[in-house]
Amino acid sequence: MSSADFRQIAIRAEPGKAERLFRATVSAFCSLTRPSRREIAQLEDLTLPLSADVSVESRRYVAAALSECEYAPAALVRRLCEEPVDVAAPLLIRSRALSDIDLIALIGRHGLPHARAIARRKDLNPTIAHLIRALEKPTLVSVRQPEANAKTVPESAEVVADSSQQMPGGAAENARRRLRSMMRDAESGGATINAFAGANTYVKLRETALTGNAAFFQTALADALEIDFSTARSLTANQNYTSLLAALRALDLGEERAFLITAAVYPTEFSHPQAIRIFLDRYRLLHRDAALDRLRGWKAETLSKAIRNAGPIAANADVRKAHSDNAATSPKARRV
Repeated sequence: MSSADFRQIAIRAEPGKAERLFRATVSAFCSLTRPSRREIAQLEDLTLPLSADVSVESRRYVAAALSECEYAPAALVRRLCEEPVDVAAPLLIRSRALSDIDLIALIGRHGLPHARAIARRKDLNPTIAHLIRALEKPTLVSVRQPEANAKTVPESAEVVADSSQQMPGGAAENARRRLRSMMRDAESGGATINAFAGANTYVKLRETALTGNAAFFQTALADALEIDFSTARSLTANQNYTSLLAALRALDLGEERAFLITAAVYPTEFSHPQAIRIFLDRYRLLHRDAALDRLRGWKAETLSKAIRNAGPIAANADVRKAHSDNAATSPKARRV
């Protein structure tokens, strides 16, 4: 099945048939050899709202299908893993979309049933396996040193650590410490990666806006928002910057960065300081959740166009000609 077949599943399903759409969309996605990032995001947009409305049997079917899928959407996998173990088991055992931190969190929330399924994973992190073994034998965790001998226990940190390894339950506590360390490392690493990705998005938007070439900036905006080019173009085709303001807020850009980009795209809007103050006030008052709602609407518009036109949804698909035309006529574009 081709990518175009996957994208057209929604139109073939009858209105209101959530069950059929949920199964058919995932089946079509799993048949793709190498889905794009945009197609993965679209699967999540289609299926996550439906997951609460479909039967347990459908969720079980989708979990089994995604457990064998190399590029399974992480958000949908995590959602299904919150189900009871009879639904989530295939994903807990096989899915590569689950990180060690995901597995730890699932064990913490769901306890032994999920832990036993996770224990069947190949190449399971030894620390997680150790924790699961400790959970299987909870009586080993609560044994204390008799008070009569408490005065003889050495105070040295090294000796105490040694003693805890010999005490029943000491190994389990050591496993917990290692798990907490793993989670702290992952959280700090994730924050660095996200900040880096946000910085790259801002730099791309800033540099394309400063070229003065509208098509270049609109293409960068389409990539950043994961919408099609024509929708991105409509956001900057208005006489005012309201839509662009919402787009930049959805990307969570700081107000100075948002202003620089907006001023580059709408230079005539900021001829006096009061106009700048109005922009900053509007940007601060625009709640990010409202901006994200606007973004979801733009993505739905992108999907609707793709269904109507039966064509690819790639953000840059309809901008190639605009690029070549601008490159032939614009000195700035040639320098870029």
